[in-house]
Amino acid sequence: MNISYSWLKEYVDFDLQPEEVAKALTSIGLEVGGVEEIETIKGGLKGLVVGEVLECEVHPNSDHMHVCKVNVGGEEPVQIVCGASNVAAGQKVIVATLGTVLYGEGDETFTIKRSKLRGIESLGMICAEDEIGVGTSHEGIIVLPADTPVGMPAAEYYNIKSEYVIEVDITPNRADAFSHYGVARDFHAWLVRNGYETSLNKPSVEDYKKDNDDLCIPLEVEAVEACPRYCAVTLTGCEVKESPEWLQNKLRTIGVRPINNIVDVTNYIMMAYGQPLHCFDADMIKGGKVVVKTLPEGTKFVTLDGEEHTLSSMDLAICNADEAMCIAGVFGGKGSGTYDSTTNVLLESAYFHPTWVRKSARRHGLNTDASFRFERGVDPNGQLYALKAAAMMIKDLAGGQISMDIVDVNAGTVPTHFPVEVEYNYINKLIGKEITPDVVKEILSSLEIQIVSETETTLNLSVPAYRVDVCRPCDVVEEILRIYGYNNVEIPTAVKASLNIKGDVDRSNKVINLVAEQLVGAGFNEILNNSLTREAYYTDLTSYPADRAVRLMNPLSSDLSVMRQTLLFGGLETIAYNANRKRGNLRLFEQGNCYSFDADRHVEDKALSGYAEAEHLALWVTGNRVEGSWAHANEESTVYELKAYVMNIFARIGLNLAAFVIEPGTSDIFGKSLVIKDRNGKVCAEWGLVKKAITNQLGIQQPVYFAELNWTELMKKTKKLNVLYKELSKFPAVSRDLALLVDKNVEFAAIERAAYQAEKKLLKRVELFDVYEGKNLEPGKKSYAVNFTLQDEQKTMSDKQTDAIMQKIIKTLQNQVGAQLR
Repeated sequence: MNISYSWLKEYVDFDLQPEEVAKALTSIGLEVGGVEEIETIKGGLKGLVVGEVLECEVHPNSDHMHVCKVNVGGEEPVQIVCGASNVAAGQKVIVATLGTVLYGEGDETFTIKRSKLRGIESLGMICAEDEIGVGTSHEGIIVLPADTPVGMPAAEYYNIKSEYVIEVDITPNRADAFSHYGVARDFHAWLVRNGYETSLNKPSVEDYKKDNDDLCIPLEVEAVEACPRYCAVTLTGCEVKESPEWLQNKLRTIGVRPINNIVDVTNYIMMAYGQPLHCFDADMIKGGKVVVKTLPEGTKFVTLDGEEHTLSSMDLAICNADEAMCIAGVFGGKGSGTYDSTTNVLLESAYFHPTWVRKSARRHGLNTDASFRFERGVDPNGQLYALKAAAMMIKDLAGGQISMDIVDVNAGTVPTHFPVEVEYNYINKLIGKEITPDVVKEILSSLEIQIVSETETTLNLSVPAYRVDVCRPCDVVEEILRIYGYNNVEIPTAVKASLNIKGDVDRSNKVINLVAEQLVGAGFNEILNNSLTREAYYTDLTSYPADRAVRLMNPLSSDLSVMRQTLLFGGLETIAYNANRKRGNLRLFEQGNCYSFDADRHVEDKALSGYAEAEHLALWVTGNRVEGSWAHANEESTVYELKAYVMNIFARIGLNLAAFVIEPGTSDIFGKSLVIKDRNGKVCAEWGLVKKAITNQLGIQQPVYFAELNWTELMKKTKKLNVLYKELSKFPAVSRDLALLVDKNVEFAAIERAAYQAEKKLLKRVELFDVYEGKNLEPGKKSYAVNFTLQDEQKTMSDKQTDAIMQKIIKTLQNQVGAQLR
């Protein structure tokens, strides 16, 4: 929010520079993003002074120029050549001295330099209105009153003051600080704590009074939950026109566009005190009454900007006798504002329930300064003050009269304060430093937190309702600490901590870092995507159905409406972004959490929430594996390349694939895939070619190979793994090859299992190095070339021993898989 430095000074007394104010605000939690100097006249009239023309003679080489001697307050008069027809001796004028920068339209500038005009030296410039930005006339130079002091800066003569805008980044919980007075209130507390002479000044509305009863409009609030308080008053005989310059300047300074005096008053009050207002043309209120209610589902409504919206039955509306005039707290309707022809107005000041306003604003995609404040919670006690202040201003600026008693419909459902009990010991324990009771009470008092009662150990407090974020003892402690000063709490000399051993999370982080290093070494880049994604990705999927998605209650947009069930789509978005920029050869990986909701489990087991969260590791490979190499032809990436990366990950974390089952996958995100399951059927990893229909959704034209590993499950399986070390055997290994003729449906895994069953002690390794199908083989047969490695770690194996073991293996293979030697 933009805070005007001079406006802030209207509410709190201080004598600090803008930079000092910014530093103080940041220290109390109102972080300042920047301080900008704003000039009502560009350049601030720097270098311009009042001068007196002592002599004025006709230029010898020109029929319209004059050579002038001008006293600008220096030791000697300066010579200036002037082309204005109205210049004359004895005049007081505005002079641009050497080095002065004058500003034209846009970014155009002109620097005054020593120059010669028609052969005569000129050491300055006598200025016209338009040349310095104080007017538009160029008919002649500015002639000032005769009593104007020579040498006076032009900025002082025209009362040009530098204005500063402080950009405050206010957190969402600080609804009370979304106004100049709200910031002033906090700043006042800081000033008091730091020993400055100061006072907090809130303009009085005691002079408010009704002028007549010429326009009484009845109010009715039907939706009390959505609108706990609604206040209104009418003014008659108003003249809609431009606001005075001071009001326009105030609004422009903080980035608000002036519209007319009535609307500008409502914006001024909102920016001053944080209470949004709305002004209706009273003569356009059909039926002469206002009703606050909801309308039937599907009701059409046209906003001030001409856009048609379909109202929900949960949208609160400000209505006349026939139709809606506003979406309450969000946006006005067509015909609900004030116009040049408006003379009578109804001024509204209300407290709308934050949840109702927030949902309506999100539902219709409307975000306004008013909804921004109502969503976070305005002061439920501030409606009358804001209404009276606005009505008094409209009387002054538009000439109207207050024409009815203020109607205040107050359901009394919103707390007017928050009772909180806090102990001194609790305050000191939470802060980590002992703060004396006097200091605590001084800070609370400066924050307008009332001490209802107290004992030696406890304070019973009444927190103002505008502090919606201060409802608990810890909130009160936070308030005390930020005013006391975080930097005033010393770093302790002793560290008090509970030491514990490393847990599963630490082990998982260590292993994922090892795998990440391995993948980076293989040419991968790590990516990080948002856990929030669009529901449309899951609409047609059965493996990740949309009804299992974890939905956000109040999503920022449809693109961020659900939690991701798989890492796939975030990576595809990254691939699409890079491919569109001619970077299509990609190897990417991401580690992150995925989320799902099982509605049945939620119903059946009340102890479980129904929500599931698991850590996943995903890999994407797309484009060419090799491209542009003089030593190697271009080669596209394949699913086998991705398979190798997955296998290497299993090997790196110490898992033997022999303990798992590899079978065709069924996930409908893939065209074809393989899945790794444990013996209980739990999916630990799946990889394959992503369906073209899915990649087409994101505009990806090239094949994408994707693998996703359930890291949570893999870490469970590695939990009991121990790294065992043993001395390398001194005795050599023996290698034997067999060519086995088997049926086509026999897999190598069956041969491997049978071999290990035949010889469990000395058989160290079984490897397939060739598969042949074709000529010279019986129909329905294939040939496996398999290498067997035998080793006795206690002695050298003899040929007789080796042959005996191989015969046993051959016999087992014949019996179990029907293998024959070729």
